[in-house]
Amino acid sequence: MNDTPGWASPGSTPDGQEPSAPGPAGPAPRPGEPERAPGEPGVKWSKEQPPPSQWSTPTGPSGAPGGPGQAPPPPQGPGWGGTPPGGHGPGGHGPGGWGGGWGGGWGGPPPAAKPGVIPLRPLGVGEILDGAVSTMRTYWRTVLGISLTVAVLTEVVAVLLQGFFLDNSSVAVLEDESATLDELTSALGDALLTSGVLFVVTLLGTVAATALLTTVTSRAVLGRPVTIGEAWRDARPQVVKLLGLMLLLMLITAAVVTVGALPGLLVSLAGGGGGAVALTVLGILAAAVVAVWLMVRFSLASAVLMLEKQGVLKALTRSAKLVRGAWWRVFGIQLLAMIIASLVASIIVIPFTVVASAFGEGGVNGFLEGSGGFGWTFLVISGIGSVIGSTITFPITAGVTVLLYVDQRIRREALDLELARAAGLPGHGPDATSGG
Repeated sequence: MNDTPGWASPGSTPDGQEPSAPGPAGPAPRPGEPERAPGEPGVKWSKEQPPPSQWSTPTGPSGAPGGPGQAPPPPQGPGWGGTPPGGHGPGGHGPGGWGGGWGGGWGGPPPAAKPGVIPLRPLGVGEILDGAVSTMRTYWRTVLGISLTVAVLTEVVAVLLQGFFLDNSSVAVLEDESATLDELTSALGDALLTSGVLFVVTLLGTVAATALLTTVTSRAVLGRPVTIGEAWRDARPQVVKLLGLMLLLMLITAAVVTVGALPGLLVSLAGGGGGAVALTVLGILAAAVVAVWLMVRFSLASAVLMLEKQGVLKALTRSAKLVRGAWWRVFGIQLLAMIIASLVASIIVIPFTVVASAFGEGGVNGFLEGSGGFGWTFLVISGIGSVIGSTITFPITAGVTVLLYVDQRIRREALDLELARAAGLPGHGPDATSGG
């Protein structure tokens, strides 16, 4: 992240090695062997020698290391103090990432540093989900304070709008086949006004929660707590851009669906009959597939915008770059997070809805049959359930998006090294040398 030291994109040498660093020195002459001039061919010496640290010092007679009859050292390979299997370091981003091998070549890879809620290495699905939950559990005052405030404000507006404008009389008029045109127009206007205001309020609440929780989760990766005030001061300059980003994504989705349905609609206007309906349905289905593909590619744009302080278009292109080659993985994790959040919300909201319907007009049977009314009691009780559900699910969805962004940058850009420096871990500061 550009706003936090060490969160900027790494340079062209992500493993921390200087391109001009000298290579290993050539072998020293054996005892009793005359020195040779530079360039003079040696005897039984390869031009490419392993680093000096890979060779043990002769210490004893025959049978002991360095003595006569000693077997030659094992060949350089995985697990022998060089590159781990696959040639990847802790972030999976190149040789040398383990800082000189696996503890002499026998102990396996060292555990990744974990200054905060996740280990600084490529993450598994369970670790991403656990990191989101751990953020909520560790910094519960800040996280739940943000999500609860946003959920309460959003639900209060929703309850007031539904109670005053979308009352039972408006619903009855819309369902009455004998209603006059004026009555239908008035009821439809109230419904559209209520839906429009609810959409705006929900969008603003989502933007505020996403901005603040993204900041909190990014600090939790480094193990640094943050207050609501600090999170707001850090996120405030990007809130308007985040709102623009979400509106642009909605416009893109609407445009794709419209383009998909347009051929069928045109054929229908020309009198196409049943074929026009089939063409419209197929066009909408194809457009839905394209829209899902685009939304997954752009799913990390909010984290890019907030944490890298980018503009809207730059955030979209950066998200597409990070997701490239990992679309199915990002899609699966985001879908799993949505399913978990929906299940949690349903478990909380459904009991409140049943209790609310028991106090509403017509009771539970009236609610199930659709004949019951939506009085203030029903709206308030069901609203409480919605607030609790949103308070818990907001941090999960926002946290998974941020941790997916971090994971993709660790895999592609060695962000784990930058995070270690930002967290102040030993051996990762500005004084650390590339040669260890």
